[in-house]
Amino acid sequence: MDSLANHLQKDDWKKEKHVPVIEVKGPVKKGESFDVHLCVGKEIPHPNTTEHHIRWIKLFYQPEGEKFTIELGTYRFEAHAESVEGPNKGSAKCNPCVHTSVIVEKPGTLIALSYCNIHGLWENSLKIDFEE
Repeated sequence: MDSLANHLQKDDWKKEKHVPVIEVKGPVKKGESFDVHLCVGKEIPHPNTTEHHIRWIKLFYQPEGEKFTIELGTYRFEAHAESVEGPNKGSAKCNPCVHTSVIVEKPGTLIALSYCNIHGLWENSLKIDFEE
């Protein structure tokens, strides 16, 4: 049986423009809000053209000791400079970055997936521990 896990690509985001970067702002404390920044193309910019773009980033949380992963959010990027005048002639395009706020009750792992219309699914993760 084939699995989606067999099709997820991973790499160092400092070398590969498709990997979603996860950054946590501020200390993480049980039951308190903390900021998460997600971005594709932090070190090496992704082109984000009509023909080649990031469509979405999803954020998940895997609490330590729990079986199931929790989906925290889906962030879609809909504008890719398309226009009736042709590809890349549009007045706006999205930068595939998002800020969100999260509250967790246990340490665990943030997991991000991004989808490039040409290069498929990419994954990254970040372990979250509580500040003492």
